[in-house]
Amino acid sequence: MTKLHLEPLLFCVAWAALAFAGGIWGSWWVAVLLSVGLLLLISSASLQILSQTDDLRLERQVRWGVLVVAALALVVGINAFG
Repeated sequence: MTKLHLEPLLFCVAWAALAFAGGIWGSWWVAVLLSVGLLLLISSASLQILSQTDDLRLERQVRWGVLVVAALALVVGINAFG
């Protein structure tokens, strides 16, 4: 049986919680934008970093950084527009 890695699991939970919060406080298109948009952004950033540097620590920092920026953008957008 494979070992469960806690960091990727926490990242997925945080991503899902962010999309869920966008759906509750924003609308369904905010949830879709957060889930699909972040998928495209994080996937391409991870691919670029890992193909050029093969640095897992940098890739992890960029992944979490993108998620934090998206959460801040959601909070600012909700406060500004709604």
